[in-house]
Amino acid sequence: MPRLRHVILVVFENRERGDVAGSSEARHFNGYAHTYAELTRYAAVAHPSLPNYLALVSGSTHGISDDCTDCAVAGPSLGTLLSRAGRSWGGYAQGYPGSPRFAKKHMPFLYFRGQEAHVHALAALTPRRLPAFALVAPDLCDDGHDCPLSVADVFLARFLPPFLDLPATAVFVIFDEGTTGVGGGGRVFAFAAGTAVRRHASFTAATGHYGLLRTIEDALGVPPLGASRRARPITGIWRGR
Repeated sequence: MPRLRHVILVVFENRERGDVAGSSEARHFNGYAHTYAELTRYAAVAHPSLPNYLALVSGSTHGISDDCTDCAVAGPSLGTLLSRAGRSWGGYAQGYPGSPRFAKKHMPFLYFRGQEAHVHALAALTPRRLPAFALVAPDLCDDGHDCPLSVADVFLARFLPPFLDLPATAVFVIFDEGTTGVGGGGRVFAFAAGTAVRRHASFTAATGHYGLLRTIEDALGVPPLGASRRARPITGIWRGR
């Protein structure tokens, strides 16, 4: 794994890989995946949403099996480790905190005590104010949860380009879960883009939320958490590697 300056993780909602790959409603998803690096065997870990988001930032679902809003989890998150390493990080949610289209279950850092201060409105994330790690949660329409995939595709086309030319940066675009039980949460569409990513590449080994977390941990120089300790990082798609 190369060491990166910035990693951005953008999470969309509730589509199996076959619903996105080749779809006329997902022209930009497919275009970016073909231009950069598609992760062809990526599976989520659970249903419904919240356990997947917790897995992405802590290596565990913490025994949570629903979309609770009044629960909390103990232990460190990726944000904890980045703070210890002196690296900046944050969660950026469209519509946060007051829009009815904002969903707490899609911003896992709100479940870790003391980490609310690291959650911001999406408008606060710009290329000039980019932390080492940013988790991006579009709102319930733009993430495809309550609206057609084509709406999510338009959001992606608007959001992604300003971040693609930043040095030593990777942007991961995934769906939190699919509609089947493959891997525990369905096989989902996923790709990596940005200056750190080799163009027209692909990663064809099986991976998922824990493999992605391990990749981000290695790229940002922090130790692995939970199940990511046993996961292999995503390799073979990096420039110069």
